[in-house]
Amino acid sequence: MSEFQAIAPSVKLGKDVKLSRFINLYGCEIGDETKIGAFVEIQKNSRVGRCCKISSHTFVCEGVDIEDNVFVGHSVTFINDVYPRATASGGGLQTEADWKVEKTRVCEGASIGSGSTILCNVTIGENAIVGAGSVVTKDVPPNAIVAGNPAKFLRFVNEEKK
Repeated sequence: MSEFQAIAPSVKLGKDVKLSRFINLYGCEIGDETKIGAFVEIQKNSRVGRCCKISSHTFVCEGVDIEDNVFVGHSVTFINDVYPRATASGGGLQTEADWKVEKTRVCEGASIGSGSTILCNVTIGENAIVGAGSVVTKDVPPNAIVAGNPAKFLRFVNEEKK
């Protein structure tokens, strides 16, 4: 482990991965030539493909699959629990046994703007663009541009802006 980097032995790093200081990686897989910014956490059972850029202050939780050539802006948060609670029915703090990880998929070539929140059980399609500050609550079609809270379809990438 390097100074200011917490990288667990269970992490699978591809070739020529660029890691900033102040990161926390455990139980995840990072593809070749991907760049991970400062203050990023990537949790177990998540995957980041090759040639991706994960910008600073981003949180990639368990169950997130980011395919190749994906851009993730600053301070993006992924959510993996539909009904988060602090305590179990008996009153004690929840453990991993008390909840189910819900998956999220970000397809090849997609871009997610800074400050976005991506809820679980969604797929962001190939080459889609999520505008900065958006809250993605449902699937985003391939090549779509979405923005807002909740994120709404604006147009397709190749369509002229009206």
